[in-house]
Amino acid sequence: MFSWLGKQGGGRERGGGDVVQTVTGGLRDLYLRKLLPLEEHYRFHEFHSPALEEADFENKPMVLLVGQYSTGKTTFIRYLLEQDFPGMRIGPEPTTDSFIAVMYGDSEGSVPGNALVVDPKKPFRKLSRFGNAFLNRFMCSQLPNQVLKSISIIDSPGILSGEKQRISRGYDFCQVLQWFAERVDRIILLFDAHKLDISDEFSEAIKSFRGQDDKIRVVLNKADQVDTQQLMRVYGALMWSLGKVIDTPEVLRVYIGSFWAHPLRNTENRRLFEAEAQDLFKDIQSLPQKAAVRKLNDLIKRARLAKVHAYIISYLKKEMPSVFGKENKKKELINRLPEIYIQLQREYHISAGDFPEVKKMQELLETCDFTKFHSLKPKLIEAVDNMLANKIASLMSLIRQEESNMPTEIVHGGAFDGTMAGPFGHGYGEGAKEGADEDEWVVAKDKPAYDEIFYTLSPINGKISGISAKKEMVTSKLPNSVLGKIWKLADCDGDGMLDDEEFALAKHLIKIKLDGYELPGTLPSHLVPPSHRKPLQTAE
Repeated sequence: MFSWLGKQGGGRERGGGDVVQTVTGGLRDLYLRKLLPLEEHYRFHEFHSPALEEADFENKPMVLLVGQYSTGKTTFIRYLLEQDFPGMRIGPEPTTDSFIAVMYGDSEGSVPGNALVVDPKKPFRKLSRFGNAFLNRFMCSQLPNQVLKSISIIDSPGILSGEKQRISRGYDFCQVLQWFAERVDRIILLFDAHKLDISDEFSEAIKSFRGQDDKIRVVLNKADQVDTQQLMRVYGALMWSLGKVIDTPEVLRVYIGSFWAHPLRNTENRRLFEAEAQDLFKDIQSLPQKAAVRKLNDLIKRARLAKVHAYIISYLKKEMPSVFGKENKKKELINRLPEIYIQLQREYHISAGDFPEVKKMQELLETCDFTKFHSLKPKLIEAVDNMLANKIASLMSLIRQEESNMPTEIVHGGAFDGTMAGPFGHGYGEGAKEGADEDEWVVAKDKPAYDEIFYTLSPINGKISGISAKKEMVTSKLPNSVLGKIWKLADCDGDGMLDDEEFALAKHLIKIKLDGYELPGTLPSHLVPPSHRKPLQTAE
């Protein structure tokens, strides 16, 4: 259920490494001593999720890409890595017919599924339960890429429609997606601006992510192929469609753009696409830093489900007769499962959201012998309660210590480096950053117009008072909180008055804000008026 922190970044040593190992070891120890005994006693692994192994604790953060065919999933990975990877196939038809785990390796190559699920260093051993039909369609693609030192990416087959999706795969596609969803850090749903319809099969796939809503992000890809008016309609239609499939009151975050390294077909929304891509990159780049909190959160979710499962199984055991009528009683209990859920919620004060899906639980119970279930063992429940109430809090403090002692780790390489620095970095030369690499003061080009306004405000000894400046500044209709910040930035000498250069600066900052950019926290050196700049100290 986890993409554990462990030795991130390809296992390299880092400052604060002891703390990293303490957090990882602490979680592993909690799971083995507190939670695993409860899971085994009530056969949790047969109903929900296999037991966790060493590789689950040590693995890097993972990103799962899901979408209908030809929405650009494989192209998206190629865009992030800026290089091809083994097994990559791109085309308008359904090309990717396998699950491909794209991971870091010292040399380029691929590992087939059957070999992959016996590798104890990889977190895929439990996938063997899906059989050869799946394993023949599963592979690991390894390559020496900087991006993959921090994260791994799972490419999934394009979702088909009708009988092809349900029958021809030969394995339960939604069950495999659910297995991955429980273990990845981010789930990215890709949509094509030209193919917005969510098929019944895609809808079922999305529903398999139940309980993982916080991991889901949506990408509206190929948005450069429509104009602004069409894009607004497409976005609205997408949000409406998602609202019917994903049963949450919150609106999902949708990133709009064209994620491939080709010229934009429609450039009128270029700035929007750049801003959206930057937001998505920041979200992905933050995954290594948030991995410790993510694995802790997943452990808590698993523990809550394991407790509920124990209550359900022990209740069914208690209700079974000792001699006659066992089969009839079993059928009755399965049919009454929704009522049993309500009864347990009231008895143990458990939220309805912690219970597994009724229909799925009923199907699994059909094949079980209820007489072999165990009665409630309070000590096992108390151990998990103690873990949730006390041990988790101490681990949270360790994670905070880790974050304070370690340098911030983000994803580097590939497309991520292209947006971090230089003239093509996001926001370069815009807003308060305009003129940063120019010799001339950037405000100077508009200063003549600002001077005309300045001299109508009756300056005394070359300066206007705060009251006079306020009369002019409020005409911008910006709130006082914003104008107050602009005043502090513009009043360079702090004398409560503005000279002509300071006034011009104030007008420039107002223009920046009205253009939709954020104001700087402190005044950048290139915006300081020439007469207020401190002369450089020269050595004698």
